[in-house]
Amino acid sequence: MDSKKVFTAGTLTDDIVVEILSWVPYKSFCRFKCVSKAWLAFSSDPHYHQKLLKIPTGLFHKGKDGSAVQLLSLSPNDEGIDGALTFLLHHEHLEFVDCCNGLVLCKYKSSYTSPDICRFIVCNPATREWRTLPDTHPSPYGPGGSLYTTLLAFDPSWSSQFYVFNFEKRHHDNYLQLDVRKLEVFSSELSTWLVDAAWSSPIQVHKSRGFIGGVLYVQTYGRENLVFKGLEAMISGIPPHHFTIKMQHDPWRLANGCFGQSSGFLQCAFPEESGDTVAVFNLDSCRPYKWSLKHRLSARDVF
Repeated sequence: MDSKKVFTAGTLTDDIVVEILSWVPYKSFCRFKCVSKAWLAFSSDPHYHQKLLKIPTGLFHKGKDGSAVQLLSLSPNDEGIDGALTFLLHHEHLEFVDCCNGLVLCKYKSSYTSPDICRFIVCNPATREWRTLPDTHPSPYGPGGSLYTTLLAFDPSWSSQFYVFNFEKRHHDNYLQLDVRKLEVFSSELSTWLVDAAWSSPIQVHKSRGFIGGVLYVQTYGRENLVFKGLEAMISGIPPHHFTIKMQHDPWRLANGCFGQSSGFLQCAFPEESGDTVAVFNLDSCRPYKWSLKHRLSARDVF
């Protein structure tokens, strides 16, 4: 392509580019989003939402009877998406762990290794690509009664890299008290696990989290949120630094609510004392990280 043609292609308006992208198959659309951040932004732009209806939504789940991983689709635009992950034929005992912005984290066992070894794999059901992570611990239940909470962090609008946070928890006499005693973080760019040797806080992490702009927010069972920043430094072998931000509401109300990300914001929602309304808060992304009331929804209107 000569310079004149390159210039001509570069002068296409956003409307024309979106019109072209609306005609390509979903698998191609997933790949084209990696061309530039501008093209990636089209997929989440409300103005172009009607044009780019190829963005599927749904829930991954696994039945209690041990059935395979399945995608419960909430969108008619899931053609070509292998929600059952059948392209992972050679990975036995596949178990769903987490998902984040289109990537899925599973763990599996292999007949070629010790039955105690459990490995992680990250895959993209749309493109049917996957990546096996190096072993990190011998089993989901380590020595000394340890348990693990594993979270996937991926934000394509921020970086093409993904991260896996593996919290090793140790329970006490009271089984409900699961304090984190070690943290391992995997970086797809570094291709290895880093152990956060500076971990010292007896924090009880929750499965709920939000990953926005390269910052991971993890809900805890207390009146605080755990924040991880500095993921870019992992390429130099430096684990991300962490700190906590306080929440002004009692843990019981938070435990009966929802915590996660929506429309580019970290949000929490929980019923108010009357039980008739649900309060929705947004977290300001800049210090001092204050929670601001954005919506108050009537429970009666919902039903």
